[in-house]
Amino acid sequence: MNKSMLVFIREFTTTVFSKSYILTLILVPLVPFLIILGVDKLKESQDIPELTEILVPENGPEIHGFVDPGSLVREVPEYWQDQLIRYPDEASAQTAMQADEIQAYYLIPADYLDSGKIIAVRTDYNPLAGMEKTIALEETLVYNLLGEDAILTERVLYPLQLEKTYLNAAPQRESDEELTFFIPYTVTMLFYIMIFGSASLLLSSVATEKQNRTLEILMTSLSPLQMLGGKIVALGVVGLLQTVLWTACGILLMQLGGSTFNLDAAFQLPPSLIAWGALFFLLGYAMYGALMAGIGALVPNLRESGSATVVVVIPLVIPLMFITSLAEEPNGLISIILSIFPLTAPVTMMARLSAVVVPAWQIAVSIVLQILTAWFLVRAAAGLFRGQILLSGQPLTLKKFLRALVGKE
Repeated sequence: MNKSMLVFIREFTTTVFSKSYILTLILVPLVPFLIILGVDKLKESQDIPELTEILVPENGPEIHGFVDPGSLVREVPEYWQDQLIRYPDEASAQTAMQADEIQAYYLIPADYLDSGKIIAVRTDYNPLAGMEKTIALEETLVYNLLGEDAILTERVLYPLQLEKTYLNAAPQRESDEELTFFIPYTVTMLFYIMIFGSASLLLSSVATEKQNRTLEILMTSLSPLQMLGGKIVALGVVGLLQTVLWTACGILLMQLGGSTFNLDAAFQLPPSLIAWGALFFLLGYAMYGALMAGIGALVPNLRESGSATVVVVIPLVIPLMFITSLAEEPNGLISIILSIFPLTAPVTMMARLSAVVVPAWQIAVSIVLQILTAWFLVRAAAGLFRGQILLSGQPLTLKKFLRALVGKE
């Protein structure tokens, strides 16, 4: 049997059947399951309102009053007359509010045109609901400032009635939709966790075997490429298996909690995204796994790997720093650069693919550069598994790591 396959089988079985891996695999979905179960039990025994009901109660439209000593509001628009009531003075507005005839009232000062300030008085402290219900007064003020011209008021308040036509047949996402930002952000975080988590397993494996001298025994019968290749493939499969199981558990938990994803067609992720995801995960994992394995070969023990790991992972964190640009301008210059540069490409390209249709040439260039970088890093990391390096026992420094990676040590 191929020696790399033997390494693969050993690494896969050792990791999958380890106590830490099994506990992580079980506890991550178990904790939210217990939370959902506990909330359901509490709801059965008590009348617990939903969080959205607490923040923004759905009690029908609120009725507000207003006091206008400067007579700025000459007429309330017909469609707001049942929700916005004029009072002659503040005392009568307070009386109406105490009698629950209105939920709030506004005091429009006589110098409103100069100051632009309005005083709002409510019986409850509810900033979200209070902000949401001011639309009636806002439209009334604009309507009166524009001389009771309903058409002009509508044009000022809602100047754009866009009819969008996309030349690309693929579903496009509206820029003002929350999910337009949420989906790329989620994909970016997911791929960061997947790649970093799987690469960290490789670092832990190599550093542990070096510390207990298992690595020296393996190197007597294996070439560095055979050993490293088997480890990278095995732990990559372990990472994918973990992600698939967690995703399946997440879908099951949503069904148990009565939640479903009823998204518009424009927000349905295409099945091809799964294939792209597997490809970019493997490429990203190969690059960062090789870097982590190189760190593991150089450090005397796992505790010494902290600072070097932070430096190596910085490129993987950069897309998270630019997540707003990636979501708002997925085909912008920053997004294109980050999706082509190999060390930031796996996370960035998946964020773009989940948001828009990416030009084919950019995907091709990104894949080719990642393959070349992965090939270089794997071979460079394999070169670190030499006797004089493994037995040196010297503290790891960034300079030493970079010199060793390019064959200068």
